[in-house]
Amino acid sequence: MGVEFRIVNIGTLSSNPFWNEAPGVRTAHATTTLVRDGDRRILVDPSLPPATLAARLYERSGLSPEDITDVFCTTLRATHRWGIAAFGSARWLCHEPELQAARGHLEALDDSARRIEKDFVEDIQAELKLLERFQPAPDKLTAGVHLYPLPGPSAGSAGLLLATPTQTIMVAGDAAVTSEHVEAGRVWGGCADVEAAMESLQEIVEIADIIVCGHDNVMLSPTRWMR
Repeated sequence: MGVEFRIVNIGTLSSNPFWNEAPGVRTAHATTTLVRDGDRRILVDPSLPPATLAARLYERSGLSPEDITDVFCTTLRATHRWGIAAFGSARWLCHEPELQAARGHLEALDDSARRIEKDFVEDIQAELKLLERFQPAPDKLTAGVHLYPLPGPSAGSAGLLLATPTQTIMVAGDAAVTSEHVEAGRVWGGCADVEAAMESLQEIVEIADIIVCGHDNVMLSPTRWMR
């Protein structure tokens, strides 16, 4: 059996610009995806509270957190790793440039906090300690699961490219934030680098047959259904 994927939880934005909503009408969370290849079970973006995510994982796959071999975060934004504490026995992975950028940002905050806002030092140190658990993701997580850099949403954001005999699936994270964004050719408003994010979105649309959006469900790539 080759590589397979299943949506564990469909994410959402705190407000969707295509729905004419005011900011912050709901709690944002990312789409969580389970990828299987052989004996590897990779959970992408664990974005619900730990107990809630453990229950959802069992509902959607029959697996418990102890069955997950790897956790991959498309970005280290807190929304995308909310429930990661439930997967203490798994290997935690992220694209190396994202790890470096997050660590540098926190170290700069720590330096400032020690001089100005000492009340925040403990929280920053806890975040730095959490980052120590992460390892740089390899170029290939398995024979059919490839790391795919998608810069722009954050400094080192990346997705997973799943190769099957008949389809190419991109688990895109915030590089393809919702189906409406993809269809309109728009990127998320909170991107670190809008130009790079646009290039990443264009690559996704050109390469993938199926796109797992960062805060939405699965969709067919527009290049497929427009043919």
